[in-house]
Amino acid sequence: MHISLDGFVAGLNGEMDWINLDESMFDFIATMTNKADTALYGRVTYEMMQSYWPTAGEEPNASKHDKEHSTWYNKVSKIVLSKTINDSGLHNTKVISDQLSDNINKIKQQDGKNILIFGSPRASQSLLNQDLIDEFWLFVNPVILGQGMPLFKNITGTTKLKFVESKTFACGVIAIHYEKSQTN
Repeated sequence: MHISLDGFVAGLNGEMDWINLDESMFDFIATMTNKADTALYGRVTYEMMQSYWPTAGEEPNASKHDKEHSTWYNKVSKIVLSKTINDSGLHNTKVISDQLSDNINKIKQQDGKNILIFGSPRASQSLLNQDLIDEFWLFVNPVILGQGMPLFKNITGTTKLKFVESKTFACGVIAIHYEKSQTN
């Protein structure tokens, strides 16, 4: 999840034009997606992803990242947390509208690779409040927004984390990896 230094994931109107990206970051993220066979989204992020990624790799000027991520996006299972859409007619997509903990734990118990959540701050907050997130990758951008959509809003309880690693990118972003501490 991209985050500003002061803890916001988007501006007040959902702006994300402050996010820094570069080729080495795309390559790094590809190592993460290669270890995942499921993508989890909130409804807003899913609709944004669905409007771009299914055909992004087919565009004449598609970058290496666009081609690779489009291929990955089209083959992975998608989970959408939403109370307003259903999964009828959606390809390789399951919508979870209730019993979040039961449904996510059932998916986590299945054979397969990792589940990645992209963006989706409200979905992340719901998952965190139900102790369903095992690890975090926060991409801290060198910007202070002052206001916007916070990542950790309305979080109940304490979640202790253990630092795993960090990686610095030339664009100024620092990726920080935390795992949920076993002593919660």
